[in-house]
Amino acid sequence: MQVTQFLKHHFRHFNAAALIDAAEGYKTHLANGNKMLVTLAGAMSTAEMGIILAEMIRQDKIHAISCTGANLEEDIFNLVAHDFYERIPHYRDLTAQDEEDLLNRHMNRVTDTCIPEMEAMRRLENTVLKFWEKADQEGKAYFPHEFFYQILLSGELEQYYQIDPKNSWMLEAAKKNLPIFVPGWEDSTLGNIYAGHVISGDIKNVHTMRTGIQYMMELADWYTQTAKEESTMGFFQIGGGIAGDFPICVVPMLHQDLQRTGVPLWGYFAQISDSTTSYGSYSGAVPNEKITWGKLGKDTPKYIIESDATIVAPLIFAIVLDM
Repeated sequence: MQVTQFLKHHFRHFNAAALIDAAEGYKTHLANGNKMLVTLAGAMSTAEMGIILAEMIRQDKIHAISCTGANLEEDIFNLVAHDFYERIPHYRDLTAQDEEDLLNRHMNRVTDTCIPEMEAMRRLENTVLKFWEKADQEGKAYFPHEFFYQILLSGELEQYYQIDPKNSWMLEAAKKNLPIFVPGWEDSTLGNIYAGHVISGDIKNVHTMRTGIQYMMELADWYTQTAKEESTMGFFQIGGGIAGDFPICVVPMLHQDLQRTGVPLWGYFAQISDSTTSYGSYSGAVPNEKITWGKLGKDTPKYIIESDATIVAPLIFAIVLDM
């Protein structure tokens, strides 16, 4: 039995049914000639969601991505250092001493997975610094994802590949020059490393790296040019936080701050989240709350699956891919 057949036969109620509805809504949105932006929060790249995400990009099921700086870099960490990663299935039982032992071995833990500092972060730093310095010396400036595109397409990292490159979503995105928006990039390992190189003087101009407000300006232009009344943009949100909140705000900004007419609301919305609606939580906010902010309309198809994104997202993508 195919994955899609299995899901449609067994997933009939509650969050399972919401998963099916969201997937079918995704397919309908694309079938009507529309496009989709996907947002990545959490540690989805370290969870190796790149395996199916890369296929979604290859098959033109994703047309733009908004992600945290961590997801941007961690897909490449996994690409070049996968064999050095360690999985710790008993992570709930670790003592403080166990955690310190991991620190002393330069193994940075993300739930049940440890990222090796020397083979992943420092290996990539050695390469990326050359690209940062070159742009700095030439008086040029690029976005974080653009630097990665340059590095990946140059082939300089190929000698270090430790997974099948077709399973790297960043590599597939680079091949298609996929629009990527990375709010809060400075809150990432390489963001911290970049700041260190500016402080030490290796990078003379902090603005060699374009970030933040410039990303929003880029997003505003891209959305205005791409989303039309006859071809709207969908919004598929994995997790919450800045990766989702930043891009969805572009619509009210275009309407309210720039007074642009003819710009449609998001034409589809789905979110996978295990956050609860309490204490003003954005991540736990139900889709209807976004109507009050001018992000979604009352008739926008809306779905929320309250579950683990590492389980749910691949299943939804499998349905979209007709697997």
